[in-house]
Amino acid sequence: MNKSFYVGAIGAAQTTKRLSVIANNLSNVNNTGFKPKKVAFSELIEYNIKEPEEAVTNLQAGAGTRVARTYTSFEAGAFQQSGSELDFAIAKRNTFFAVQDPENGDLSYTRDGHFHRAQMEDGFYLATDSNKLVLDQNGQPIRLRELEEGEDEENPNQDINLPEDETQRVSLYTFTHPSRLLSVGDNEFAPPEDMAPILVENPRLTTGAVESSGTDLAKEMVRIIECQRAYAYALRMVTTSDEIVNTINALRQ
Repeated sequence: MNKSFYVGAIGAAQTTKRLSVIANNLSNVNNTGFKPKKVAFSELIEYNIKEPEEAVTNLQAGAGTRVARTYTSFEAGAFQQSGSELDFAIAKRNTFFAVQDPENGDLSYTRDGHFHRAQMEDGFYLATDSNKLVLDQNGQPIRLRELEEGEDEENPNQDINLPEDETQRVSLYTFTHPSRLLSVGDNEFAPPEDMAPILVENPRLTTGAVESSGTDLAKEMVRIIECQRAYAYALRMVTTSDEIVNTINALRQ
């Protein structure tokens, strides 16, 4: 009888975790290049049955479900014209811009191509909204040429945003297993230590556009309804178990 309490409680707790993932997706519905996360569940009883008899599992007995993992699909999304020649949209799945934190040198990867001209101590560089430097095909920050007298940074008709070194270009990188990338915040990802980035030889980029958020508002709302019902059913199991226990105790008296 006690097991039914735990099954219901576990179900409610895991549904809450799924709601947290959905809430994160909805909060990024307007963030360029954002890729929503999805939740994968596993059955606890199947988890135990498939293990060998001598194995020491996290759950020696039990039923219900648990959140096994969250994963991100890096499919190409819809493009939105921005009118800025410093914006880039990626047309190929599982590819990323490489960016570097100028303070500590940490590398991360993103599909958000909304860049700007950032002034550093030694010149102007192509940078993200969080002021991380965009890297070229050689893993070096892309330095933009200096403004000359009479040039206006706000004038889109003046070609001031070309790299100082003509051999530099905005480049893309991919990975053998993109699903293993770890989210580090700011719509950026970092690979595990055993996975190295691979330079894309012929990157497919669209200038003057950004990739829209991958969050589908309609699908996320449907998932919220599913979670609400699953949560209600899980709590109903706990309530029913409690009523049965109370009835049995009343009969004993």
